[in-house]
Amino acid sequence: MKLIKLSLRTRIFISMTALVLLASILIAAVTIYQYKEEAEEYHQERLERKEERIQIAINNVLKSTTYPVNEKNVTLIFRERGRIYQISEEHSLPVNIYNLSGKLLIKSESNFIEDTIDNKLNTIIIDTLASLYDKRYLVKSEKNDERFLSSYTYISDSRAKPLAILNLPYLEDDDLITRELLEFLRRLGQVYLLMLLVAIVLAYFLSKYITRSLKTISETLDQTRLDKQNKRIAIGDASEEIYALVNAYNSMIDELEESAVMLAKSEREAAWREMAKQVAHEIKNPLTPMRLTVQSFQRKFDPNDPNIHQKLQEYSDTLIQQIDTMSSIASAFSNFAQMPAQKNETLDVIKIVGLALDIFNEDYILFPSEKEKIIAKFDRTQLIRVVTNLVKNAIQAIPEDCIPKIIVDVFSENGDVVIIVSDNGIGISEEHKKKVFEPKFTTKNSGMGLGLGMVKNIMETYNGSVTFTSREEKGTVFKIRFPKNT
Repeated sequence: MKLIKLSLRTRIFISMTALVLLASILIAAVTIYQYKEEAEEYHQERLERKEERIQIAINNVLKSTTYPVNEKNVTLIFRERGRIYQISEEHSLPVNIYNLSGKLLIKSESNFIEDTIDNKLNTIIIDTLASLYDKRYLVKSEKNDERFLSSYTYISDSRAKPLAILNLPYLEDDDLITRELLEFLRRLGQVYLLMLLVAIVLAYFLSKYITRSLKTISETLDQTRLDKQNKRIAIGDASEEIYALVNAYNSMIDELEESAVMLAKSEREAAWREMAKQVAHEIKNPLTPMRLTVQSFQRKFDPNDPNIHQKLQEYSDTLIQQIDTMSSIASAFSNFAQMPAQKNETLDVIKIVGLALDIFNEDYILFPSEKEKIIAKFDRTQLIRVVTNLVKNAIQAIPEDCIPKIIVDVFSENGDVVIIVSDNGIGISEEHKKKVFEPKFTTKNSGMGLGLGMVKNIMETYNGSVTFTSREEKGTVFKIRFPKNT
């Protein structure tokens, strides 16, 4: 999983924990490096102190010897009464003396790791020692997995004339320092383990605190909809950035509500304008034949015509027919515009659907009325209107050359009432499916196209829904669903 895909809370948690781990590793590394530096400095200073004391002891030997102090007598001087061994034992350090050409003259310990003692000094050591200002040369070496620090200086007489080369091989024993280092690291590890646990707990609560406001904003944004009233975000203690984000969101909600109101107003005005055009168009259709009938009656009216009563009856029938058409148009628009009142009557849906189907005489309408009762809260009149409109549409959708079949079914599903009306009619084309519930849309030669729009209007009022599936030349299935306790 990529880090960028992790939540902000997880990234804060991981970052704080990783920071503590990284800090502990860095401190441990710096501590080890510091201990090594201090150990090296400690060994050099210790060797330097021993070297100063040994030089003082050597000068005392040179002053108290009975041999002439010269380069040839160096071996005799330091072997006299075991002086070299005394110096080595007193200062706990091996002592090797070379002549000025680099040949080993005498050593204090014959068993001091043989391969660490050279019988002949390298010319580089001799030349380097001679060229140095302080006449002191340190050489680091490692043999048999042990580290040595060797010091080379001159042994001089009272007139500062070099007599020999003094070599002090110093074994760097780090056991004590290593034990101290391990003990310190162990304690450091315990402290950082405790700090890590504290950091994990702190990171958990801190990340939760930091992201709490963001989570609130996220949840509110998910619930933001254009078609409903949205809630403003109210948060308590938060950072300046979070406050700026919340204020921006609240400002957006205010503007969104204003835009939604204006949009709804605009849509309503457009809908009523379109409705007015449709009403005017539908009313004009019967007015034209009425006008023609009246004009024809005026031209052909003859009181002495023996067929005057028959003609008057024909004119009257034509006018009444057109007036009935206009009345149907007015009723259709009135029914569509009327919002159903939520009476929430407790009724048996099976029984009400049966009553709605009783007005139809078609024997191909099948309804299994022997089912058990389904009790729900709905308006009786509106439910009858819904079922009646769906069945009428189903009847009109079946062509004359087809054996008609309409099935009405009612059942309960997940606490909802479901009514299904299916037919084997011509179906609905893909082009018309999106327009089925639009007002004034119809594919029939008669009718206003308001029936399904009214059904949808009623169902939405009762928190229900109306859906359909259709296949051309196969039929259509309309599905009504609404909660039992509206």
